[in-house]
Amino acid sequence: MGPEAAPEARRAGNRRKVREHRQRLRTQGMRPIQIWVPDVHAPEFAAEARRQCLLANASEEGAEIQAFIDLVYEWPDDEYSQ
Repeated sequence: MGPEAAPEARRAGNRRKVREHRQRLRTQGMRPIQIWVPDVHAPEFAAEARRQCLLANASEEGAEIQAFIDLVYEWPDDEYSQ
């Protein structure tokens, strides 16, 4: 058995574990999906968020938009205040 065999055996073991895990989930009635979401760490995300906030604030409906945000926004103080 060469030096490449150990890493390949680990990869094969990992693939087997993942396959078994996915099969257990399927047995429970689950199915895999893939979703793509914005990268909140990207500078472009922050720039776009700022641009949209400025547009909302400058619009005629700015106060109404902010009132809606205040209405639906709930921050669990207990969980994050520590």
